[in-house]
Amino acid sequence: MITGLHALLFSNDAAADRAFLRDVLGFPFVDDGGGWLIFKLPPAEMGVHPLEHMPPETKPFHQFALMVDDIAATVADLRTKAVTVTDPVAQEYGIAVHVTLPGGGTIEVYEPRHAVATDL
Repeated sequence: MITGLHALLFSNDAAADRAFLRDVLGFPFVDDGGGWLIFKLPPAEMGVHPLEHMPPETKPFHQFALMVDDIAATVADLRTKAVTVTDPVAQEYGIAVHVTLPGGGTIEVYEPRHAVATDL
């Protein structure tokens, strides 16, 4: 059901970081318009670590979104599994919901309405 992961990299100089990812690391990309590059990433994995594993001076932060082909079907499926899911909301980038995790956090799941790099 999940078809991809859309990760966000926040930057003080987005143009420079986009050029680095494009020119130095050689990540394939799509241009969603106006130089807004979306990069295909290598295969990924994710670990979930307890907060006590972080240094005390570090403020935990993460943001990523799971992408799907059909948000309505995904929401229906998740709700049959007793997952708490917000109602879909149209955003500039797609139709999004937030899924509540067992630990209390949330993950955004969305059906993209922007160019995607996952099929490059």
